[in-house]
Amino acid sequence: MSWSKLKQQLESFLSPALIGRVEYRATSYRYSPDKAGHCYIAVDKKNVLNMNDLTTLIKWYQSEQEIKNDSAIQIPIHQDEIEAIRKETKGLVPEERLQVIARGRRISELAKELLSAQSTLSKSNFTVEATKFLARSIEESMESNEILLNILALVDRRVGKKRILNMSDTIKLKHPSVQYFYELRLSTL
Repeated sequence: MSWSKLKQQLESFLSPALIGRVEYRATSYRYSPDKAGHCYIAVDKKNVLNMNDLTTLIKWYQSEQEIKNDSAIQIPIHQDEIEAIRKETKGLVPEERLQVIARGRRISELAKELLSAQSTLSKSNFTVEATKFLARSIEESMESNEILLNILALVDRRVGKKRILNMSDTIKLKHPSVQYFYELRLSTL
């Protein structure tokens, strides 16, 4: 599919409040047919998400320790996770330490998922992912672990106010770029 047709289809699904604010842009190289160019998402005329550039406005994590030490990431700990650790330690660990251990394990798992998704995003071809988004249902894109599919779903008009408001807990576990677009969409409600 040509870039202009893909862009037109993506923009036709934009939430009415984001029309004119969110743009899909691409650069191409006329005399280099082997180079596909770069695609990126702009918000209010600023390049916010460029998959090939690590210096975008979105925070890119470089290491697991950086993710673990980021106080902005809020991890909900469930009672069953604490119970599992209590069984492993045979009840010898104090209650407050169980929560610290459970949080540390969850952060470690999420850090690995974030780094994996981030590396996939930086290598991905925007047009391939956008075509995949257009072929899938909106629910599949929302529940996907792929950052770009989550972003495209968040700015989609088929995602209503009630669904956006109900996502507040699950969005905390997503990549900062997904959180950025969630906050953008939330600000338009």
